[in-house]
Amino acid sequence: MTRRRRDVPPPGVQGGEREVLLGFLDYLRDSVATKVQGVPEPDVRNPGVPSGTNLLGLLNHLIHVERFTFLGEVVDDWPATFHAAPDSTVASLTETYADVTARANAAIRACADLGSPCARPTKTGAPPTMRWALTHMIEETGRHAGHMDILRELIDGVTGR
Repeated sequence: MTRRRRDVPPPGVQGGEREVLLGFLDYLRDSVATKVQGVPEPDVRNPGVPSGTNLLGLLNHLIHVERFTFLGEVVDDWPATFHAAPDSTVASLTETYADVTARANAAIRACADLGSPCARPTKTGAPPTMRWALTHMIEETGRHAGHMDILRELIDGVTGR
């Protein structure tokens, strides 16, 4: 049986480019955090598809992408970020996600010009602009939020944002 959550409409953000981009990014971040709420162990870790993708792993991955892009933390093994540590829980990872996204938002707000480089590490050349980083993070979070929508529906039939 499918249980439909009340959909939350996209933000009606007023303001400049930064406010609009952050408004949509925060909207997607909230959707991601909501998708893991109420899912018990081991369902939150069980892969719903042959690739092994699972809800907690996607949340863990997004934490690493936020840290890499906006806080400049190096990631040595991207495939490993799709797997949450055995001692990670829904509560611990949603708390970490909230902390990381708050720090990322502070870095975004502190950037005087969205044409300036973001903190994302690069092996060669200059890092991309903060504008690019925000747009990419909206795309990355939206893509994985969609994956999470499907996984959550497969687990317990819950749909909606």
